[in-house]
Formats: sequence, C-alpha cells, structure tokens
Amino acid sequence: MAEQSTTIHTQLWRLVGLLVGGVLLALIAGNLLGTPVVLSFVETGSMEPTIQTGDGFVVLPPAVTGDVSAGDVVVFDARELEGGGLTTHRIVNETDDGYITQGDANPFTDQDDSEPPVSDDQIVAVAWQPNGQVLTVPYLGTASMELQATMESAATSVPGGGTTLSTDGSSLLLVVGIGFIVLSFLFEQQSTRRPSSSRSRSRSLPVDPRKVVLAVGVLVCAITGGTMIVMADSSELTVISAEFDSDRPDVILKDTTERQSVPVDNGGLLPVVSVLESGSERLVVEDTTTSLAPGASAEPEVSITAPAKTGRYSHLLTEYRYFGVLPPTMIVVLHSIHPLVAIVAVAVTIGGIVSAPLAMVVTMRTVRTRTRSRSRTRQDNDGFW
Repeated sequence: MAEQSTTIHTQLWRLVGLLVGGVLLALIAGNLLGTPVVLSFVETGSMEPTIQTGDGFVVLPPAVTGDVSAGDVVVFDARELEGGGLTTHRIVNETDDGYITQGDANPFTDQDDSEPPVSDDQIVAVAWQPNGQVLTVPYLGTASMELQATMESAATSVPGGGTTLSTDGSSLLLVVGIGFIVLSFLFEQQSTRRPSSSRSRSRSLPVDPRKVVLAVGVLVCAITGGTMIVMADSSELTVISAEFDSDRPDVILKDTTERQSVPVDNGGLLPVVSVLESGSERLVVEDTTTSLAPGASAEPEVSITAPAKTGRYSHLLTEYRYFGVLPPTMIVVLHSIHPLVAIVAVAVTIGGIVSAPLAMVVTMRTVRTRTRSRSRTRQDNDGFW
C-alpha cells in the first residue's frame, strides 16, 4: 500500500511539473512570437471585473474560433490606443468599417478615443469563454511580469549583458530549455525521496523521460508551426485605372505601371523572414524576400500595371512569415517547394533548440545511473568473494 501511495505521489509531482513547464513555455513562446499562445494576461484594469489586473486567461487563435461577434473578448493589435500594440478588450458592436471595442471598466469605446474600427486582420487571439464567461488564471500575468523583470534585471547586471534576454530570441529559447532542466531536476529529486525499501523499484519510472523530451519537442513544433500558419496573411491592393494622373497612390494612369511600397514589420522577439507572393499577373513583387530583425520594419516594392480599361481593380498579395532560425536562402528554397515544407523545417529546428538541453540532461542522467549500477555490481562481487 505504501509503495502504491508513493507511486501516485510521484506521478502527481511529474504531472504538476509538466503543467508548470507547459505554462512557462506558452507564456515565453507568446513573448517570443509577438502573439498570445494558449495563454495571455492583462497588465491594466480596463477589463475588470471580468479579468482582474495581472490575471491570465486562455486564448484561442481566430482560425479555430471562426468569426467573432459582439460579446467576444479579443486580443487585437491596436493602431493608436496607448501608443499601439496588443490590447485585450470586448467587441461591443460591429459596423461596415470594422468592430467597435471597449474595456469592461471603461466608460467609452476605443473608437470614441483615437482607435479606428478594428478589422479581422488585427485580431490575433480570442479569449475562451465557456458558458459565456472568460476562463481566467489568477495572478498568472503578475507572475509572468515578475519573471520577465527578474530576467531583465539579471541580464543588465551581467557585464556586457545589456538587455540581451529581452531582445534576443535565441537567449529566451535557451531560458526555456534551462527552465525545463530545472523543473526536471526538482521534480525528479522530489520523486526519489522514498523509503529505502522501495528504492530499487523507484528506478523503474512510470514515465520514460525520453518520452517527456519528445512531448516537449512536439509541443514546441506544434506551437511554432501553428503560429506561422496563422501569421500568413493575404490582402488586396486596390487601384483605380484612370484616364488622368493623380497624386493619390491608388490611382494609376491606364495602361501604365507604377511602383508602390508595401509595409511589413516584425513585432516579435525572433527574427522573421517575410516572403511576398502575388496572386495577379498585373502585380509584380520586386523584393520577394525580406529579413526583419526583432522590432524592425521594411517597405518592399511592388509594381502594379493598370489595365487599358478604366475602373477599380483588386490584386491579391500574400505574405508568408517564417521565424529566422534558418538562413534566409534556405527558407526561400524550402518555400519554393511548398510553404508547409518551410514551416515544418523551421518548427522542427525551434523544437530541437528548446528540447536539446533537456535531452542532454536525460542522457547524462542515464549514463550516470548505468555507471553507478556497474560500480555497485563490482562492489557486491568483491564483497562476496
């Protein structure tokens, strides 16, 4: 009975470890990718009492939830509100120009301020609302902000460290790996604190550590791959073929070609490779590939030819985004085969970077355990003879 109780206790500790590791991974991945992944949190009281300041909440990508409507709580990329950036507010109305949003604690809508109506392209996540209520995680945001502040403080206190942890995506990935190593060590130490009578059985773990490493890698691959799929975006460039010249950028003299700039930016903490593709013969992308450092922006050019017949014409332009963990030339080659090929290659690379430190710890532990086993066997034989 005691052995069975100890086994259950060990499995519970490991389950807690996986849950905590998953939460940390989701929060840091969201910070890296510049968009909420599984979990998000609020830093202000604009959504009280629905979401308290510092609380976290579960989010879903718009591709999963489908069309949003009035009453949904969404995370959108604000243009003007509080200087721009991700904002969590509720949709209160829908117009021809877009959605009207408002914080539950605010007396007026965002559009009464300086924010234009929110479009579908601006919505990056939707809060999960089972039974109409937002599913919150108390103090999750507070803990995440304290962790981030501690990491930044540690980075600036190291000579030459600067703000590496807050700006360098590879360093944050390393932090994720180290976090899993620490969690693995702590929970393994907890699980091995058993009576001597059951010590021999404790070496037969109910959960194979290698499977845990594989699960971590698969989870990271799924998160990054799904995020890159969501980041791909198609837009329409509308121009007017006219019989006269105009200062308006969307008006082009018929049967002539003009160049226009297409703004692209990177709001995440990982470098991004942007690949533009045209869906129209009259729209030619001059700079198909753009590498963007964290926080950087660019304006690649496209050439648009106005037809001889006057009128309004729309041209489809698709942007694919890949995390720049592989050389841009390699990403372009993989993309030319198929976008999914490039997505899988990048996702597997990031999954390997995150899970590699944990795999090393598991390997070292296995070698150490085997060495101790051989040493003990030799001692037993010497004592017997």
